[in-house]
Amino acid sequence: MKALIKKLLNDFLIGIFAVIPIVIVLQIIIFVKSLVSNLFYLVYGYADSYIYTVLFFAVSFIILVSIGQKIAKEGRSWVIAGFDYIIERIPFLNTVYRVMKKVINMFASREPAAVKEVVYVEYPKEGVWVPAYVTNRLNDKYVLFIPTSPNPTSGFTVIVDKSKLIKSTMNIEEASSFIVSIGVDYGKAIEASHLPQ
Repeated sequence: MKALIKKLLNDFLIGIFAVIPIVIVLQIIIFVKSLVSNLFYLVYGYADSYIYTVLFFAVSFIILVSIGQKIAKEGRSWVIAGFDYIIERIPFLNTVYRVMKKVINMFASREPAAVKEVVYVEYPKEGVWVPAYVTNRLNDKYVLFIPTSPNPTSGFTVIVDKSKLIKSTMNIEEASSFIVSIGVDYGKAIEASHLPQ
């Protein structure tokens, strides 16, 4: 009886872990749907016409596509530049905006190659290696963000000498997947055998 209960609980946990990614994706879809739906009703509430509401969304889509194309071609859009100019003049908001923009650009691959690099660093003690994102370089010093599992948005920012790092062939996406999956999705597992003990 004890073995049966243990097997049932084990199968139950395996089932939960199998369903969690599906639930997370569904929650994201529901959130986006709710956001778009609320925006639609907000616009419709002002216009009181489906034609104006659809027109508003079509024009918004065209504007966003043109901004994206301008940024892809020239690296900057006059709309974003104008907004940047205004935000730079507002205390506190300018700091939050600048930092958020740099972080988003880092993960969106629009920053220099230095911030797309993933390295291994001994942390929190010698002999324990963790992947880290290179966020900045100052001569032979590297500024690293060491994310925590399973939530890579939290972690630690450290400054480490270049000699203490081992370069990884993982990109940002692979490293993030490794962290979120708690090490299960480790496409570059061969690298672990080359890390010193």
